[in-house]
Amino acid sequence: MTPGGLPGVRILGGWAQFKPASDAYPVLDTSDLQNFIRIHAIRGEVVFLPVETPTVSTAAAAVATSPDQIVKSLLFVVGGEPLLVVTHGLGRVDRRAIGRMLNVGRKQVHLADPETVLSVTGYPVGTLPPFGHLRGIRTLVDRTVLGHQVIYAGGGSVNALLRLKPDDLVRACGAELVDFGDQQEAGQV
Repeated sequence: MTPGGLPGVRILGGWAQFKPASDAYPVLDTSDLQNFIRIHAIRGEVVFLPVETPTVSTAAAAVATSPDQIVKSLLFVVGGEPLLVVTHGLGRVDRRAIGRMLNVGRKQVHLADPETVLSVTGYPVGTLPPFGHLRGIRTLVDRTVLGHQVIYAGGGSVNALLRLKPDDLVRACGAELVDFGDQQEAGQV
């Protein structure tokens, strides 16, 4: 195990990869997310769509809204620990900014690879909701997300989105609000 971190984490070409003890991980879906919402009395709903929403643009078009109202959940590994960052769909996240916020060097901040996202959260990349994961994950939410009355996030499958108010997202995640702004430096995701 890395000091204070996830067992089996290794860094490959800027990606943080987590190799679990077994190759079988539970895969969560929209029904798991709906159960989490119900059990925790979160004011939000999973919206099923007739199309897949692999990008911010297609998600915005599918629910007839602006790309700024689509939020993305990005999993990072920072010093061996998972960190979820939620920002508006067009927002960029600078690894250096995360490093400064957490008092670590940017070389300790890595975007998780798809296998790690699945093994840590239970959801495949492209479907990742901001909460309802296999375990609690420290979460940072960009303040720009609060600028809308309603937002849409990953809904647990490629043809579902989670519709909720920004304050409900922050509360459900137990998130810390941060200011990423629109970063324009190298090292962005």
